[in-house]
Amino acid sequence: MRYVGMQTQISRNNRMTLLLLLMFPLIILGVVWAFFALLNYFGNGYYDQYGELVHQFNAETVNVYFVNAVPWVIGVVGIWFLIAYFFNASMVRAATGARPLSRKENPRVYNIVENLTMAAGMDMPMINIVDDPQLNAFASGIDRKSYTVTVTTGLLRLLDDDELAGVLGHELTHIRNHDTKLLITSIVFVGIVSTVMSIIVQMIYNMMWFGGGGHVVSSDDDNDNRGSGIAVVLVLIIGYVLCAIAYLFTALTRFAISRKREYMADAGGAELCGNPLALASALRKISGDPGLQGVKRDDVAQLFIIHPQKLSAGGAMSMLSSLFSTHPDTKKRIEILEQF
Repeated sequence: MRYVGMQTQISRNNRMTLLLLLMFPLIILGVVWAFFALLNYFGNGYYDQYGELVHQFNAETVNVYFVNAVPWVIGVVGIWFLIAYFFNASMVRAATGARPLSRKENPRVYNIVENLTMAAGMDMPMINIVDDPQLNAFASGIDRKSYTVTVTTGLLRLLDDDELAGVLGHELTHIRNHDTKLLITSIVFVGIVSTVMSIIVQMIYNMMWFGGGGHVVSSDDDNDNRGSGIAVVLVLIIGYVLCAIAYLFTALTRFAISRKREYMADAGGAELCGNPLALASALRKISGDPGLQGVKRDDVAQLFIIHPQKLSAGGAMSMLSSLFSTHPDTKKRIEILEQF
């Protein structure tokens, strides 16, 4: 199997990373504008001569509030991203329970990685290990200082040297192709969206159980109840809008991180180890028990060589998840490797 198109894949991933960096602030700002627009629409209402509630929308007022909020939104998102960007390695370690693996503890892994990096003409990444009986491996990092290959203890026990070389070659190819930079960018963005969703859910909970709170009670009980009802509906609408946008963004980023990157990494790993059948055998073994017991986050699972299906949503969401899956079918990957 000849690995081709590396520079093309690197350029593509760099462009995609830049696109995500530009697209995400636009989506966040769009959500903020929609928030003010909905608040203005439902907050500016009056009852006509027939007793019907009529809503009014003042675009000029919305734009004024939006312009004033833009610096704050950009500042908060920017600070969040910088923190996550520079501390992504520790965040991934915390999410997976990984720890550094010393050469003394496992010279076998170090020897294999060193041989592969010399063959690829690349720098030696850090090596981490997760004490977990399940089988998986992943690459992470955004630059030479943070590039890391992580394996599980279960993987080291069940794979022979040739199979392990194929898996490690696969992960090193992700680093060569800058796939990890793209994936970490996606994880950072998804984390921001998840936090916003959590805040919205908490707002809805507070509105439903404690009411608006903090406002002066009107003498007109009917108008007060009506206003409270509108406020609850408004928060629910905003919550649904934000959740829908958040899910759409997640789906788009997963779709953007094309399945082709896994096929390319398989090809690169097979070339580096010189044995496509060994990588196919490793994938077959990993597919029998993939995952990490302590990892519950689907965004982090995007890094794994095989995505644990148990982390995917169920029902209709499962169908959508399969459409935007970042990992191709494992059987298909094995079949392609076995053709060479």
